[in-house]
Amino acid sequence: MASIKYNPGGQKGKITYNSDIVSGIVALSLKETEGIELIPSKSKGIKICFEKEGVFVDISVIAHYGYSVPDLAYRIQQSIKQMVESMTKYKIAKVDVHVQSVIFPKSPAADAQEPAEETDDKKNG
Repeated sequence: MASIKYNPGGQKGKITYNSDIVSGIVALSLKETEGIELIPSKSKGIKICFEKEGVFVDISVIAHYGYSVPDLAYRIQQSIKQMVESMTKYKIAKVDVHVQSVIFPKSPAADAQEPAEETDDKKNG
Protein backbone atom coordinates (compact mmCIF):
# COMPACT_ATOMS: atom_id res chain seq x y z
CA MET A 1 0.00 0.00 0.00
CA ALA A 2 2.13 2.76 -1.32
CA SER A 3 1.54 6.40 -0.59
CA ILE A 4 1.84 8.53 -3.69
CA LYS A 5 2.91 12.18 -3.41
CA TYR A 6 1.43 14.85 -5.64
CA ASN A 7 2.82 18.38 -5.78
CA PRO A 8 0.87 20.47 -8.30
CA GLY A 9 2.61 23.54 -9.70
CA GLY A 10 5.39 23.62 -7.11
CA GLN A 11 3.05 24.56 -4.28
CA LYS A 12 4.32 24.50 -0.74
CA GLY A 13 3.14 21.43 1.05
CA LYS A 14 2.14 18.13 -0.48
CA ILE A 15 -0.85 15.94 -1.09
CA THR A 16 -0.40 12.25 -0.36
CA TYR A 17 -2.74 9.59 -1.74
CA ASN A 18 -2.80 5.99 -0.64
CA SER A 19 -3.00 3.70 -3.68
CA ASP A 20 -6.17 2.18 -2.17
CA ILE A 21 -7.91 5.54 -2.68
CA VAL A 22 -7.27 5.42 -6.42
CA SER A 23 -8.36 1.78 -6.48
CA GLY A 24 -11.58 2.77 -4.68
CA ILE A 25 -12.27 5.48 -7.25
CA VAL A 26 -11.76 2.95 -10.05
CA ALA A 27 -14.13 0.48 -8.33
CA LEU A 28 -16.73 3.24 -7.93
CA SER A 29 -16.54 4.12 -11.63
CA LEU A 30 -16.97 0.44 -12.51
CA LYS A 31 -20.01 0.06 -10.26
CA GLU A 32 -21.62 3.00 -12.06
CA THR A 33 -21.04 1.39 -15.48
CA GLU A 34 -24.15 -0.44 -16.68
CA GLY A 35 -23.73 -3.92 -18.15
CA ILE A 36 -20.80 -5.18 -16.10
CA GLU A 37 -19.98 -6.69 -12.72
CA LEU A 38 -16.75 -6.72 -10.78
CA ILE A 39 -14.80 -9.95 -10.39
CA PRO A 40 -15.70 -11.47 -7.01
CA SER A 41 -12.25 -11.38 -5.39
CA LYS A 42 -10.38 -9.31 -2.83
CA SER A 43 -8.85 -7.07 -5.51
CA LYS A 44 -12.13 -6.93 -7.49
CA GLY A 45 -10.10 -7.47 -10.66
CA ILE A 46 -8.39 -4.08 -10.35
CA LYS A 47 -4.63 -3.61 -10.72
CA ILE A 48 -3.06 -0.15 -10.57
CA CYS A 49 0.53 0.82 -11.32
CA PHE A 50 1.95 4.32 -10.81
CA GLU A 51 4.65 5.22 -13.32
CA LYS A 52 6.35 8.40 -14.48
CA GLU A 53 4.10 8.50 -17.58
CA GLY A 54 0.94 8.30 -15.47
CA VAL A 55 -1.33 5.72 -13.88
CA PHE A 56 -1.70 2.35 -15.60
CA VAL A 57 -4.95 0.53 -14.80
CA ASP A 58 -5.69 -3.12 -15.58
CA ILE A 59 -9.33 -4.15 -15.14
CA SER A 60 -11.02 -7.56 -15.30
CA VAL A 61 -14.83 -7.57 -15.44
CA ILE A 62 -17.80 -9.80 -16.17
CA ALA A 63 -20.13 -8.55 -18.93
CA HIS A 64 -23.88 -9.00 -19.06
CA TYR A 65 -25.35 -10.67 -22.13
CA GLY A 66 -26.75 -8.25 -24.71
CA TYR A 67 -24.12 -5.51 -24.31
CA SER A 68 -21.51 -4.80 -26.96
CA VAL A 69 -18.11 -5.71 -25.51
CA PRO A 70 -16.18 -2.99 -27.43
CA ASP A 71 -18.71 -0.38 -26.27
CA LEU A 72 -18.47 -1.59 -22.66
CA ALA A 73 -14.67 -1.46 -22.77
CA TYR A 74 -14.71 2.07 -24.19
CA ARG A 75 -17.21 3.28 -21.55
CA ILE A 76 -15.09 1.69 -18.80
CA GLN A 77 -11.95 3.40 -20.08
CA GLN A 78 -13.64 6.80 -20.34
CA SER A 79 -15.32 6.52 -16.94
CA ILE A 80 -12.09 5.56 -15.15
CA LYS A 81 -10.12 8.29 -16.90
CA GLN A 82 -12.69 10.98 -16.11
CA MET A 83 -13.21 10.01 -12.45
CA VAL A 84 -9.59 9.43 -11.48
CA GLU A 85 -8.31 12.56 -13.23
CA SER A 86 -11.04 14.78 -11.80
CA MET A 87 -10.82 13.44 -8.24
CA THR A 88 -7.03 13.08 -7.85
CA LYS A 89 -5.44 15.13 -10.65
CA TYR A 90 -3.39 12.09 -11.67
CA LYS A 91 -3.14 11.45 -15.39
CA ILE A 92 -4.32 8.07 -16.66
CA ALA A 93 -1.74 6.71 -19.09
CA LYS A 94 -3.54 3.51 -20.03
CA VAL A 95 -6.60 1.43 -19.11
CA ASP A 96 -6.59 -2.21 -20.19
CA VAL A 97 -9.97 -3.96 -19.98
CA HIS A 98 -10.28 -7.76 -19.82
CA VAL A 99 -13.74 -9.30 -20.11
CA GLN A 100 -13.41 -12.58 -18.21
CA SER A 101 -16.86 -13.99 -18.91
CA VAL A 102 -20.44 -13.20 -19.85
CA ILE A 103 -23.50 -13.59 -17.63
CA PHE A 104 -26.39 -15.05 -19.59
CA PRO A 105 -29.98 -14.54 -18.42
CA LYS A 106 -32.04 -17.51 -17.33
CA SER A 107 -33.84 -19.06 -20.26
CA PRO A 108 -37.52 -18.01 -20.24
CA ALA A 109 -38.35 -21.24 -22.10
CA ALA A 110 -37.02 -23.35 -19.20
CA ASP A 111 -39.05 -21.34 -16.68
CA ALA A 112 -42.20 -21.68 -18.81
CA GLN A 113 -41.84 -25.48 -19.11
CA GLU A 114 -41.79 -26.14 -15.36
CA PRO A 115 -45.35 -24.88 -14.65
CA ALA A 116 -46.60 -26.63 -17.79
CA GLU A 117 -45.27 -29.96 -16.49
CA GLU A 118 -47.06 -29.46 -13.17
CA THR A 119 -50.30 -28.73 -15.03
CA ASP A 120 -49.94 -31.91 -17.08
CA ASP A 121 -49.35 -33.92 -13.89
CA LYS A 122 -52.49 -32.49 -12.31
CA LYS A 123 -54.55 -33.42 -15.39
CA ASN A 124 -53.26 -37.02 -15.33
CA GLY A 125 -53.67 -37.42 -11.56
